[in-house]
Amino acid sequence: MIGDKDIAQKAAEFLMQIKAVQLNVAQPYQWSSGWLSPIYCDNRVILSFPAIRTYIRDTMIKSIEKYFPKPDVIAGVATGAIAIGVLVADQMGLPFIYVRPEPKSHGKKNQIEGFVTQGQNVLVVEDLISTGASSLNAIQALKESGLKIIGVQSIFSYGFEQANDLFENKNIHVRSLSDYEHLIQVALKIGYINESELNLLDRWRVNPAVWGKNNAIK
Repeated sequence: MIGDKDIAQKAAEFLMQIKAVQLNVAQPYQWSSGWLSPIYCDNRVILSFPAIRTYIRDTMIKSIEKYFPKPDVIAGVATGAIAIGVLVADQMGLPFIYVRPEPKSHGKKNQIEGFVTQGQNVLVVEDLISTGASSLNAIQALKESGLKIIGVQSIFSYGFEQANDLFENKNIHVRSLSDYEHLIQVALKIGYINESELNLLDRWRVNPAVWGKNNAIK
């Protein structure tokens, strides 16, 4: 899933530097899925830092060119991956579309925004992958429109076994610039977390769906 360890570490360092990723084991964050998490990732913050934004764009393009067939279209998953998807598509000289979580309730009731033709090869861009649900929802919508999915490229992945199994079962190739393991290594190295917090984070990583229950966060 991770192509280059040096890139994975550098990307993790940038995410920590700009506080796109924050860790708080004392007061966990609650995700939309209901999971409690000591880590929160908001990669939209990248857009506010031009040098880092350019680095992420360029390394994503290198990964796409190395690990995937040439796409006809870049598709961003709304809303977090729209902006970075546009930057990637623009630099690659490719059309861009984005996929809503569900069809609009008004107008043309589109779920996919932009122009596509059946049979086109689509590379899906994600800002982050957690459970994999949003990516697979977008992929299903694209397939139902007659498009061929050549894979998913993300900035960051939590690397949950649940998500990996879902992608594998659907035969979807996924690549991420960085992941949870590299992020935690960087956080420990710079003193953002200590060994005790590392142990707690490791326990969360093993079973995030139940972490925080039965006094797990105490």
